[in-house]
Amino acid sequence: MSKLFQALLSGIFFTFILDFFIILGVKVNYIDIHNIDVYYNILFADHQNIFLFLFFTIIIGYLIMYANTKTALISIGIMFVISFSTLIPPIGKFVAQTLLMQKNMTIRTDKFSYHGDIYYNGRKNITFYDSKLKKVIILNKNKVIGEY
Repeated sequence: MSKLFQALLSGIFFTFILDFFIILGVKVNYIDIHNIDVYYNILFADHQNIFLFLFFTIIIGYLIMYANTKTALISIGIMFVISFSTLIPPIGKFVAQTLLMQKNMTIRTDKFSYHGDIYYNGRKNITFYDSKLKKVIILNKNKVIGEY
C-alpha cells in the first residue's frame, strides 16, 4: 500500500472521529436541550461539508504520514481538544447555534404567520420558537409557504 493511500485513509479516519465529537457536542448541548426530535445519524449526515472534510482529511493525512512526529502529535492533539470542547455546554451551544439556528425569521403557512427563531431545519419539519407565543412549534415543511 502506498504512503499516499495510507495518508488518505488515516486522514479520513481521524477526520471522522473529529466530526463525531463535534456533532455529539451539538446533539448533547443543543438538540437534546431543546427536545428536537432528530437522530444522531441524521444530524451527522445532514451537516457534513464535503469541502471541509476533504481539507481536514488531506491536512491530517499529511501530518500523520509525512510530518515530524512531534509536530503531528501537537497539531492533531490541538484538533482533538477543539473538537472535544463542544462537549462543554456553553461551547457546544454556541457551535450549535452558529450551525443550526436562524434568528428573526418569519414563516408563513396557509392560516398563520410566525415570527421568531428557527431552532432546527430538519428534513420534514422545522422546529421554530415563536417569540409572540413564547412557545416552540413544530411546522411541517410541506405546509410552509415561500422561503424561510
